Amino acid sequence: MCPVCTVTVIAGLGISRFFGIDDTVTALWIGGFILSFSFVTIDWINRRWLKPGKGWVSSIWKPAVIILMYLFVLIPLRMNGSIGILQNSLWGIDKIVLGVAIGSIIFLFGVWADKKIRKVRGKQLFKFQKVALPVASLIIASIVLYFVTKY
Repeated sequence: MCPVCTVTVIAGLGISRFFGIDDTVTALWIGGFILSFSFVTIDWINRRWLKPGKGWVSSIWKPAVIILMYLFVLIPLRMNGSIGILQNSLWGIDKIVLGVAIGSIIFLFGVWADKKIRKVRGKQLFKFQKVALPVASLIIASIVLYFVTKY
């Protein structure tokens, strides 16, 4: 993830705080974004540098890329004081860390649902299904988390 993206995430977190959006909801989208960007980066590495037939090499890169993407975002958030605020926790876990984890899981569920539908039906149900299902799952999770954190 580029430094500009990380600064944008930090700025987005500040703007969402200004508008009163809970950090858990904002971090949910950050988690989805990190995972999405990780998948794009892995695909790019596979196409750019890895030749067909060397699949074991790409399996080495996948976890490393994903871990690095999370670190590139979470470390600057910790360094600027956004993560680690004592009063900013839900269920005993920092709201940003919790939101990133939930957002990543929810995004992964949306990706899985798309692949499962394609496998069962043999095709997609509608145009842009690959994008719509992960985004819809994040929207639904945002609404649920909004009400959980509001009351």
